[in-house]
Amino acid sequence: MIIAGIQFKPIFGEIETNISIITEKIKSISADILIFPEMALSGYFFLTENEVYEIAEEFSGKVIQDFQVLATEYNKILFIGFPERFDNKFYNSVAILFPNRELSRCYRKTHLFYKEKNCFSSGDTGFFTIYDKDRDIRIGTMICYDWRFPEAARTLALKGADLIVCPSNLVTTLWHQVMPARAIENKVYFVVINRIGREERNGEELFFNGESAIYGYNGERLAKAGVEEEKVIYANIEPALTRKKSFNEFNDVFKDRRPDLYKL
Repeated sequence: MIIAGIQFKPIFGEIETNISIITEKIKSISADILIFPEMALSGYFFLTENEVYEIAEEFSGKVIQDFQVLATEYNKILFIGFPERFDNKFYNSVAILFPNRELSRCYRKTHLFYKEKNCFSSGDTGFFTIYDKDRDIRIGTMICYDWRFPEAARTLALKGADLIVCPSNLVTTLWHQVMPARAIENKVYFVVINRIGREERNGEELFFNGESAIYGYNGERLAKAGVEEEKVIYANIEPALTRKKSFNEFNDVFKDRRPDLYKL
């Protein structure tokens, strides 16, 4: 099974332009799973809820459902970050679109970062996995700052994830040290797809530092992009290899857990 991560520069507020870029990638990239960055549809640096109101999309609306048609037509699993409008609230969300639309869902970012708190509601979907029996893979999703909380990846792994997908708009650098650990400690494939470029609002600039990467279940880096390059990275994965959590005849990282002694 081939994963493709698309590192590019979404243009803030230019929905139609970003749709065109995403659509072209969906049609042209040969892979089973295509992962786009956080807020790929809109750009990132919103300052107020009113700004989000002007541009947010419903998961059931035309834009996302047009992508659903492409997921089905091209037989690809898609992860597309977007500002979501739902029930008079706004969320930093990822549309998770399977060829079988009955599997498709929306994940809403659990942990809000920086000025997102001025614009979005904290996600209410919780952490969940989706099993695609046609490809025999179970996938979990988190977004960017969720990586800071090991409980997020562990929850997804305990729910059976073979692969954890993390669309991101990362502006810090410590994540490079942590992502391989998330793969190792849970024995899962882990994918972080970042964006590139800068966005300036009201005299403040955010620099998105790229370096998207795909990690194997033992923490090895399978693919990596540069800091400022637009690039598609690929890796071939074998989901079934993540399901045996033992690493010798005596130890299993899940069976050896002592949750009765943990206070979380």
